[in-house]
Amino acid sequence: MLYTSAENNLILVVDDTLTNLEIISEALAEAGFVVVTANNGEKALQQVQIRLPDLILLDVMMPIMDGFTTCKQLKSNPATQDIPIIFMTAITDTNSKVDALSLGAVDYITKPFHKAEVLARISTHLQLRNLTKTLEKRVLERTNELNQTLQELQESQLQLIQQEKMSVLGQLVMGVAHEINNPVSCIYGNLGHTLTYFQNITKLLKLYQQYYPHPSPEIQNEIIDMDLEYVCADLPNLIFSMQEGIQRIREISHSLRIFSRADTENKVLFNIHEGIDSTILILKHRLKGCENYPDIEVYKDYGDLIPIKCFPGQLNQVFMNIISNAIDALEEANSAYKIDKIATQNNQITIRTMLSENGYYVLIKIKDNGLGMSEEVKQKIFDNLFTTKPVGKGTGLGLSIARQIIVQKHGGTLEVNSAVGEGSEFIITIPIE
Repeated sequence: MLYTSAENNLILVVDDTLTNLEIISEALAEAGFVVVTANNGEKALQQVQIRLPDLILLDVMMPIMDGFTTCKQLKSNPATQDIPIIFMTAITDTNSKVDALSLGAVDYITKPFHKAEVLARISTHLQLRNLTKTLEKRVLERTNELNQTLQELQESQLQLIQQEKMSVLGQLVMGVAHEINNPVSCIYGNLGHTLTYFQNITKLLKLYQQYYPHPSPEIQNEIIDMDLEYVCADLPNLIFSMQEGIQRIREISHSLRIFSRADTENKVLFNIHEGIDSTILILKHRLKGCENYPDIEVYKDYGDLIPIKCFPGQLNQVFMNIISNAIDALEEANSAYKIDKIATQNNQITIRTMLSENGYYVLIKIKDNGLGMSEEVKQKIFDNLFTTKPVGKGTGLGLSIARQIIVQKHGGTLEVNSAVGEGSEFIITIPIE
């Protein structure tokens, strides 16, 4: 019963004496072990390359390569260093035994052999090795489980933090947009009346000039000092300019309300194009060039999409992150391509939307013509805390959270196509419910 665990265990016996090989091999075979043999150290090393044994019985005194040298080579090889080695020797002095154990052997057997002792020692060390391997496997599995749990916890924490931040920011922006909207609407409405009143006053002035062409010197001097003709011609232009400015503020306020709309527990119908347009309008100040860099041109190629069910606030967050990253990439490209303080880079961001061929998905493609990214960066781009930006400019959370929003919240995909020197394209797919 002691040796029932011998099945399928391979024992390599190394001894230059044929009689010893036969005796040990026969005893091991009877106990149920699979046995292979070698008559010197070199052949033993060749055997382990063919198949790794579970345990090695190694003679000390052998020609060509002795047991100590063989043991050193086995222990220096990562593939064989954990195989238990039991020395077989007729030498009984303590120093030799200490040397054998210091080389990494687990035990030694003195000749002549006692069958029961040999089998008992082999069985013990095989059990110890199996227990060790089982323990290592369980530790590795447990470590992987803990790492996976830790990663999931970190992702959940990041998502909760980001959701809370976006919720607070959304409430703040919504409040600001609401406060702006009331006085802006008042000004916008009154400017129309102001223009009408001015036109009426101008008409009255012309009537006065027609029926009283020769005003008093005091009035004549005042007309000259204020340049009445220029004022009458320019004031309508000023009012029109103010109307355009107020209209721009109204559009920004509207975009802020779209962008910062609070998400509910359930998905709602949302116009994807409104979300993209509101994001672009909010980022418009970053699209303007300077004396060294040209403007960033945004080309929109929108397909015929119907509103889809989604979480609009979170989806706008994804648009904001990807388009912001595209702008960052173009700014980096401008710095790299700058020659004599004039950038030769033609800055472009192209946004395309379409239905998938089967009509089950909405596709959103956001492409820039920046520097692109290497294969190594592309493999890590969605990892938590990974960023290629300088300290203080990037946290490495944006794209990781963006992928969580698309994959986990919407059941879609977020992928990137990029190569060095060819820009980057992020592809979002969202299923249509």
